[in-house]
Amino acid sequence: MSTAAERKLGERIARELYRDPDYIDDPVLVEYVQGIWQPLMAAARARGELTPELDERFAWQVLLGKDRSINAFALPGGWLGLHLGLVSVTATRDELASVLAHELSHVTQRHISRLVTNQNQQAPLMLAAMILGALAASKNSHAAAAIGTGAQALAAQQQLNFSRDMEREADRIGLGVMSAAGFEPQGFVAMFEKLQQAARLNDNGNYPYLRTHPMTSERAADMQSRQQLSGRGPLQPTLEHALAAGRARVISNPGVDALRAMVTEADAGSFAALPRVRQAGVLYAATFAAARLREPAVVARLQPRLDAATAGDAAAQRLARLLAAEIAMAQGDAARALRTIDTESRRRPELLLAAQAQVQTGRAADAAQRLQTWVATQPRDAAAWQQLSAAHAAQGQPLRAVRAEAEARVAQLDYTAALDRFKAAQELARKGGGDHIEASIVDTRAREVESLLREQALER
Repeated sequence: MSTAAERKLGERIARELYRDPDYIDDPVLVEYVQGIWQPLMAAARARGELTPELDERFAWQVLLGKDRSINAFALPGGWLGLHLGLVSVTATRDELASVLAHELSHVTQRHISRLVTNQNQQAPLMLAAMILGALAASKNSHAAAAIGTGAQALAAQQQLNFSRDMEREADRIGLGVMSAAGFEPQGFVAMFEKLQQAARLNDNGNYPYLRTHPMTSERAADMQSRQQLSGRGPLQPTLEHALAAGRARVISNPGVDALRAMVTEADAGSFAALPRVRQAGVLYAATFAAARLREPAVVARLQPRLDAATAGDAAAQRLARLLAAEIAMAQGDAARALRTIDTESRRRPELLLAAQAQVQTGRAADAAQRLQTWVATQPRDAAAWQQLSAAHAAQGQPLRAVRAEAEARVAQLDYTAALDRFKAAQELARKGGGDHIEASIVDTRAREVESLLREQALER
């Protein structure tokens, strides 16, 4: 499979993921995951695992899903999926890095392309077995059945072996990539222990030689031996990761009972005996859960405790402030939200939250100016385009607002909806609803999206 074909296949799957109700673009968690993902990418480039061709042609996007299962997966063309359930069970950023490094290695080693090639190579063998079976049937029907069954079993076993070898290769290369990126190799072993616990609940009981993946215990033993040879130190939990994991836990468990259990955990008698990192994670989850339950009195009681737990740690204090601003927005107090966060920050969570608050407080022009600068360098940021659309609408600029809506659809690969919005913008321009430069941009973008839709039709 060529790199172009693999990229197109990945985009076809990614289009469906964007439409999945479980897909979530949480600015705080996306930024945190990217803070791990980008060093891994840089290390893969430095080691030669990520070639310039793949680096340029593939998407290299991580999509988050609010599913609470412990799972992550790689797709063709450099798309990766990460369930928040996996993020919520990790105790350190090194554990999360091990998962991302493993999935990254699946893509850099072209495992999906190699699987397709392997299947194509097996097809002539299967065809030959069918012909041989047909010839044998004229003499002995039992012999024909045996030949057909044997050929199918051999092909299936070869496929299983191929998949298991790929998993081992992704483990080995992923360990090297994460180590080169500055993460602790012990994260692989710790993550396998968590996967082993999850596997006990979902194991189908197959023998090791019938599994597509090697047994978790085998992989853990291999990673343990490699980690011991590296001579690196033990894992160091951080407050920032504890808060990120707590946020993932709340988003992936939206049920009322689950949220109340998180609030109760912060008031339990055993709370005082927890390590500081664990206390901070519990308090963050409890405060966020109370906000989602719309219990402002509980939020007001928990927020000072969270501030005290994160004192002295700049990264954790920032996440606590972002949560406080988010809660203020949910309570309808946009002015308080603006006072809480750094509105001059160039980081994505602050940018999006500040823009939303500025629009609500009559400062849409400020929001539009900063968002326009952002999307100029980050054109695939659908959330930023959507916020920009709201800012333009608040200023009475419908043509720019509709165009920004269209760009948000393009960022999520929904070209049909994007073309519909671009055509709506063209209609506004014909009625005199905007400047000529903006109308020209809309016409150009509409033609580009029409071309993308024609390509999709040809692929089908």
